[in-house]
This record gives sequence, structure tokens and C-alpha cells, in this order.
Amino acid sequence: HNDGRPVRFLQASSGEMFGIPEQSPQDENTPMRPLNPYAVAKVFAHQSVATYRQAYGLHASSVILYNHESPLRDIAFVTRKVTRGVASIYLGRAEELVLGDLDIARDWGFAGDYVQAMYAAIRHPDPGDYVVATGVAHTIRDLLDVAFAHVGITDWSGLVRTDPAFLRPTDAPTLVGDATKAREVLDWSPLVDFAGLVDLMVDHDLSELGGA
Repeated sequence: HNDGRPVRFLQASSGEMFGIPEQSPQDENTPMRPLNPYAVAKVFAHQSVATYRQAYGLHASSVILYNHESPLRDIAFVTRKVTRGVASIYLGRAEELVLGDLDIARDWGFAGDYVQAMYAAIRHPDPGDYVVATGVAHTIRDLLDVAFAHVGITDWSGLVRTDPAFLRPTDAPTLVGDATKAREVLDWSPLVDFAGLVDLMVDHDLSELGGA
């Protein structure tokens, strides 16, 4: 409490905490096997929240967020790198897009939807942990298919080049979340699907680059 007012705390955890998971999809009870320093730090924070909740009865919750994307995503991230690259190629400002492993799969959702889950977790009378995800994994190839199709390009094979320099050995191969608890307890579900998300990001980049 702060000056007599009740305080609620929310931790933004990450699906990366599961590393190479023993089950797919992952839920709140899946063992955590972090593969990189970021994920290790997230596990520490996640477990600290649970400890304070259990030991002191605090309204402290964690949302285990899977990849959440939007037009605000930095262009260093693969989703924005793809949508920015597709827009640049379409507008004649670039000839190719250089990426790493195209078979990496992620459960990508719209950040705006995930913020609604965060609000729902804070507003719920009881604290808890919730996986927040779409439940569907897509590869970077899928991302390329949708992004290029949005600008009318159906064969992108000659426009994308893979470079070993972009491979990251600490990447988990496949992560997909089971948000059943969030759906049932928080009455939450994502409203923007994968194609809608990618189209939204491509349109933003086309507009920002002056093509729309």
C-alpha cells in the first residue's frame, strides 16, 4: 500500500523463458529452460513476482508475453525488418532483403491486443500468471509470404538472401503459447490475426517511406 491506497503490480515476462520447451504449446506450468541472458533475467523476475505474491499476499501478477509486434517495433527486429524491407523493395528503394534463418517460428501477435490482456490481469480481483499468445506459430517464410503478397509480389525468392552472419545460435527453434487461462479467467482473446498484423505494419512502412 502507498498512503493507504492499494497497489497492484504487473510483471512483463517472456515466452523466451521456456527456451527449448518440453511441450508445445507452452502454458503457465511448462518448465522454464532459458537459453540466453535475456531469458535468464526474465525467469528471475518472473519467479521473484511469484515469491512476493505467495509470501506477502501482494496483488502481483505476471503476463508471459509472446512476441508482440506493431508499427512501433524497431527496425532491428525481424518483423519490422521484413515489413520495412518489403516496402522499400516495392518502392524501388532497395533490391533485396538480407535475413538469417527463415525457418525460425514464433507466435506473433499484435501489441495492442497484448496490452488489453495486461489491463485485464491488473483489473482482475485475484493475482496470477498468464500466458498471453495467439496459439499459432508462423515462420519467417510465412511472414515474407504475407508481407510480399500485400504489395502484389507472389514470388519473393529472388528478392531475399540469407546470410550466416544473421544467424543467432541462442535462438529457440519454436515457441507457441497456450493462452487458455487468459481466455477463461480474463475473458481475453486477440482480435488481430497474423495477416492483419503484417498488413498493418507493411502499410505503415509504405506510408512512412512516402509510398502511400
